[in-house]
Amino acid sequence: MAKTLDEVPERVCAAYLELADRYLPGVVEGLYLQGSIALGDYRQGKSDIDFVAVVSELPDPQLLRKVHAELKARHAKPYFDGLYVTWDDLRRDPEQSPAGPSVGMRRFREASRDERHLVTWHVLAQGGVAVRGPAIDELGVYTDWDTLERRTRENLEGYWTRWVERSSSLASVWGVSVLSGYLTTWGALGVTRLLHTLAVGEVTSKSAAGDYALKVFDERWHRIVREALRLRCGGPPLYRNPFHRRADLLAYMAMVLEQR
Repeated sequence: MAKTLDEVPERVCAAYLELADRYLPGVVEGLYLQGSIALGDYRQGKSDIDFVAVVSELPDPQLLRKVHAELKARHAKPYFDGLYVTWDDLRRDPEQSPAGPSVGMRRFREASRDERHLVTWHVLAQGGVAVRGPAIDELGVYTDWDTLERRTRENLEGYWTRWVERSSSLASVWGVSVLSGYLTTWGALGVTRLLHTLAVGEVTSKSAAGDYALKVFDERWHRIVREALRLRCGGPPLYRNPFHRRADLLAYMAMVLEQR
């Protein structure tokens, strides 16, 4: 491998390949890691292992289910989530590739479009880790920054704007759910990550986005950003009252969305 994996991802990948080779001999020709591992932001106990498996033929779905069921029995955490593609799929626009097997939150889907988008392809091309198969720079992974930039802006204008609007009322499920630590991190670092990606011209990590926010935004926003980073990386809480944290989160996110 060009990059050294932490002990847990290395152990989970080895177990996966052993199971794949047992149930589907010769089918899994390549295994690559993207997501937080590729972006240098893997956090033990917090991050999932995001994989892209390259297959020689469409795997038998029942056998593939067995592979992931046994892997889950051996390694309940972290999640080993990803998708199955061909070599040709990686060389073309993922929007033009057919649906295929995927695993998300430990749930196996026989035909899904989950993660078959430009973000995955770009992260893989930027820093993907080759566990099995040729080096990343030999794969010819398809990238299209202009389209990715446009869709990133659309994501800010659509999904994230609606996210803040839905969460603004405490008399709603969304409004209450934003009191959680998980959604504090998801919201603050998620929206900042997209803005940071647009600023630097490549897909960035949640932690890098948080560091960026601390450098470019007024100090009044630093507490909520540091809290989001703290929830991801560990450390003592910066808020005693979750309602105050929620108010700061939504105000911060609204400010970030104005920057788009």
